[in-house]
Amino acid sequence: MFALVDCNNFYASCQRVFEPHLNHKPVVVLSNNDGCVIARSNEAKALGIPMGAPAFELKKIINDHQVYVYSSNFALYGDMSARVMNLLANYTPSIDVYSIDEAFLKLDGFDLYDLNTYGKTIQQKVTRGTGIPISVGIAPTKTLAKVANKIAKKYPTYTQSSYLINTE
Repeated sequence: MFALVDCNNFYASCQRVFEPHLNHKPVVVLSNNDGCVIARSNEAKALGIPMGAPAFELKKIINDHQVYVYSSNFALYGDMSARVMNLLANYTPSIDVYSIDEAFLKLDGFDLYDLNTYGKTIQQKVTRGTGIPISVGIAPTKTLAKVANKIAKKYPTYTQSSYLINTE
């Protein structure tokens, strides 16, 4: 079995860790030289701000909806990623860091574990330990773990941000 752990709205979430007044407010992070949107909070997504949109085209929506706009801070994002990955390493001896905000955990030998509960434990401990919200998808293959993660992320109330696919 594999777990795919994905940080939710990672760059925007990193900004919120150190500025909690941003919680529940629209946040966007811009690319180098503040050219285009490279990250959005759920609130910014709900306003219709598209990924990759040039910042100059968004001035009206940013002003009308009091969107918080940040230049990218890759040193911060790298540090927060390392914190998340260090915590994830506590849950399996085999971790494959897939990107700055995603990792696959190999769950071989976890046959006696309730993997649904295990995923929820990972989600709670990492979110509590770093301030970064994560989603966990668990399945027999990496591809299905990605699908399970999408379900966990899309339906957090139903899944508690962790979803297990373990049947055909």
